[in-house]
Amino acid sequence: MRLLIATLFVLLIAAGVGLGSTYYALDRGAAFGALRIGSWVSFPKTGTADADPYARASIARSGQLPLALGDGVSFIAKTDDAGRALDGRCSVVLSGITPAARFWTMTLYGPDGELVPNALNRHGFTSEEIVRRADGSFIINVDPRAAPGNWLPTGGVDRYQLVLRFYDTAVGVATKAGREVPMPAISTEICP
Repeated sequence: MRLLIATLFVLLIAAGVGLGSTYYALDRGAAFGALRIGSWVSFPKTGTADADPYARASIARSGQLPLALGDGVSFIAKTDDAGRALDGRCSVVLSGITPAARFWTMTLYGPDGELVPNALNRHGFTSEEIVRRADGSFIINVDPRAAPGNWLPTGGVDRYQLVLRFYDTAVGVATKAGREVPMPAISTEICP
């Protein structure tokens, strides 16, 4: 009888640890094969047949359809280059260039993956509408207050994330290190 109770107890602990770690991995987005370039993180294999089980479970849970590797790749930034969480009450500046791609979009989302409401209903930029400097680089101000040039309003939310999607690009196919791909730098300039 003692052996049966001990076995059931061990099985309950194992099930709790297994289910708890799976929930933690799905809640935190812990998929394998992350490509990190500065603050930007991508999981290029998520939209392929080689996706790991955690990525597949996360897709099934969220209901969001990922980009297939042949179509493009998406990068998410939740922090600036110094590791501070992106705060909608602060002035954040994205600067630099992007990797070669036929088309790209950058969108501002809340931590829940929903668009952040703002008075202008402006939620992002595309590669066709962004104002660039003479050398091809750009500056985007992500700020609750209006700013000249490329301005993306945050609506003053506590936390947000930026999603940069590249379409028809070689990024993610053979990329192994951040120095191979130029990504925009993210810096927090003014924070109350």
